[in-house]
Amino acid sequence: MTKWKEMRPLYRAMILIILSAFCFALMNMFVHLSGELPAVQKSFFRNFIAFIIALAAIVKNKTPLKLEKNAVVPLLLRSLLGTLGILCNFYALDRLDLADASILNKMSPFFVIIFSIMILKEKITVPQLLFVLGALVGAVFVVKPSFANTSTVPAFIALFGGICAGFAYTMVRLLGQRGVKGVIIVAFFSGFSCLVTLPFLIFNYHPMTLKQFIILICAGMSAAGGQFTITAAYTNAPAREVSVYDYTQIIFAAALGFFVFGQIPDALSWVGYAIIVAMAILMFIYNKRRGEPSLQKSQ
Repeated sequence: MTKWKEMRPLYRAMILIILSAFCFALMNMFVHLSGELPAVQKSFFRNFIAFIIALAAIVKNKTPLKLEKNAVVPLLLRSLLGTLGILCNFYALDRLDLADASILNKMSPFFVIIFSIMILKEKITVPQLLFVLGALVGAVFVVKPSFANTSTVPAFIALFGGICAGFAYTMVRLLGQRGVKGVIIVAFFSGFSCLVTLPFLIFNYHPMTLKQFIILICAGMSAAGGQFTITAAYTNAPAREVSVYDYTQIIFAAALGFFVFGQIPDALSWVGYAIIVAMAILMFIYNKRRGEPSLQKSQ
């Protein structure tokens, strides 16, 4: 634990966002395994488990629940936009090809940078922007979207979901700067999402088998891991330095697809993986050589 605290904030953020990518890839795998259930029902379980875990952590650590006035609005925006992002993504997954929905949703790391520049006044260099765009190109090689229906409502909703997620994670960064604990952010967001989806769950509940129930619990636990780690990542370092590592989720998803579903990546996918890994390595080397403020050891 001591070594972890002494680690440079940027390095902590890199590890955390890669862990979050793995957790969210696991979540998507479990959601896929859960079968034909309403998207809202899956979304409720996704957030309910995270809420319980966060609440338990708050009680155990006796974390103060009092918020400063300047944290209330960002917390509400993080919760509202985060919930919209989840619902839009689940809606798109039910109505678009998986590849199309995935690439539109993975626009979120790019929008995190845009909103961080606009709202937080963070600066980004041309190489940093190119590395993020390069990772997005790698993602395109992997998912190979057809964009046959880009003029349809589901495609626009999927893109809107990516924008919402980008804004939500920008609020996470802002809340971290204002001293709000990550566990408070996760608990508030998860509880908010549960309240929003609960009425739909009550009136449109679909009976589940024991297997489906267990799988959704696993999805919720994976989502909780993803929420905690990505929240911690964006409170440790600026988006311009770590958002590129969020694209590792695509590599983890491919690995899970191979081992769980027997899916074998094609040649273009391997090109995409290579590009994503290369962009991540280049971003790491670039930030290290520049000696960004976030590279300084935490006090």
